[in-house]
Amino acid sequence: MMFLLDHNLPPSLKRTFPGSLHVTDVGLESADDEVVWEYARDNDFTLMTKDSDFQHLSARFGPPPKVIWLRVGNVRTADLLTFINSFDDEIREFAADPVVGLLVLSR
Repeated sequence: MMFLLDHNLPPSLKRTFPGSLHVTDVGLESADDEVVWEYARDNDFTLMTKDSDFQHLSARFGPPPKVIWLRVGNVRTADLLTFINSFDDEIREFAADPVVGLLVLSR
């Protein structure tokens, strides 16, 4: 699964997920959420974000793209990575499900 990491996530996370990009890599760091959504959809990315606005876009448009919404608050990058990795099974199931478009991960 390739992720497009939203501006509220550290760009260094992309090293952990092969093939993933950060919005700064594609010039979308200041783009409206719908533009980021369209880029993820058009380029077969799963959008990973801490922004609740993408939950609303997911409900409005449905997948693609799939969205992983991290409800974790402000944490160090290492703690964020540990948090994401703790949901490895859920993320794999989500990726395999052709119908579900939103996965909410919270602590």
